[in-house]
Amino acid sequence: MELTDKTAEQIQQTAQMGEGKSYFLYTFGCQMNEHDSEVIAGILESTGFTAAAGPEEADLIVINTCAVRKKPEEKVGALLGTLQPLKEKKKDLCIAVGGCMTQQEEIAAYIKKRFPHVNLVFGTHSLPRFPQLLERAMLSRKTVVDIEEYADSREDLPISRRDKFKAWLPVIYGCNNFCSYCIVPYVRGRERSRPMKEILAEARSLAREGYLELTLLGQNVNSYGQDLPEGHDFADLLRELNKVEGLRRIRFMTSHPKDLSPGLIDVVARGEKICEHFHLPVQSGSNRILKLMNRRYTRERYLELVRSIKEKIPGAAVTSDIIVGFPGETKEDFQDTLDLVKEARFDNAFTFIYSPRPGTKAAQMEDAVPRAQKEERLQRLAEIQHGISQEINAELVGKVVEVLVEGRSKNNPEMLTGRTRTNKLVHFASPEDLTGRLLPVKIIEARTWNLIGEMVSGEETV
Repeated sequence: MELTDKTAEQIQQTAQMGEGKSYFLYTFGCQMNEHDSEVIAGILESTGFTAAAGPEEADLIVINTCAVRKKPEEKVGALLGTLQPLKEKKKDLCIAVGGCMTQQEEIAAYIKKRFPHVNLVFGTHSLPRFPQLLERAMLSRKTVVDIEEYADSREDLPISRRDKFKAWLPVIYGCNNFCSYCIVPYVRGRERSRPMKEILAEARSLAREGYLELTLLGQNVNSYGQDLPEGHDFADLLRELNKVEGLRRIRFMTSHPKDLSPGLIDVVARGEKICEHFHLPVQSGSNRILKLMNRRYTRERYLELVRSIKEKIPGAAVTSDIIVGFPGETKEDFQDTLDLVKEARFDNAFTFIYSPRPGTKAAQMEDAVPRAQKEERLQRLAEIQHGISQEINAELVGKVVEVLVEGRSKNNPEMLTGRTRTNKLVHFASPEDLTGRLLPVKIIEARTWNLIGEMVSGEETV
């Protein structure tokens, strides 16, 4: 990717900073965080750093954090504690902590005080300034902190992509929804759509480089274009991306149900490159809880959307996120959630126990659900969803599906692993490394979380 004059000048100013040095990068959180880490890696490699095999070999350790739930924050705290002896052993080791967690002023201050061995604390808006901040931190004896809310343009920042056949492509940053439980609008800022021409230019560039699959990212991709003067919406963007030569697959996430339009469903149904998968977080099946969450749709409207997707796009997969134990959730509210799950029949659902986030409205609500009750409800929900996932996957046994091979299975190096257009994980045996290939695979076994298949032929699909 070509750099803008401003970005190129900033990189040039720190071009010698990382020569002879290596970095190691930890990433917590969502796909947007994974993409941010690719940008951080790109910036570091543009300034001379090379990737290290592990933290012990690195001259710089960067931790990209998540603030959506308490557990990732606890993991970061534990990690910083384990890095302290390494820092004492290697006095020149530089440690930087950034991302959603550190964008919060009180947490940034806490890290600076509690972990003085950290050299740099930076927020979600700091990536364009990262080279200069890192240079300051490497020269300073005190912790450098930058959590300013203003954001320089992120366009044309260098990216070191993890894969060579699939790529993240952000289309909108930030969020305007202010769900009562969610910290994202406070740490990612308001919605900022990228101009369509810039997204299309990046997509064409990636296609020319041989990328087959793009995943469009945003806290709510369905809000795309609402802040742009051109009047384009997300359906328009998908329609144009579907025309990009060389691309084989287009994915997107995440969709907010309140903004999912019939027109968008129609575009997915007609777009031969657009994958038949909707990640549509419902969060709760109770209208009362949905109102307390400020989700701005009803269970009836949500189920109507699911029915429309499955009617217009036969075989489409719908996945979801569900929160258990929101403040005030009664037995009746939870039963509404179970009933919705049974009716919607999600291909998969990511289920979580409610985690209060300081600074959100829900954190101030009363009637907390006891921990034991939350865990019991989570178990009941998981059992029902697992059964549904198994049943849906079983319907694919004997069918041939298109799989984009992602590499060797982590648990069995004799197996390759990849994903179908509906985002189902498939493992199949192959002595040859076919990473990055689109292959026809016959499903021979269905499991709750994945599928087992066998290659129909060694040729790529057309």
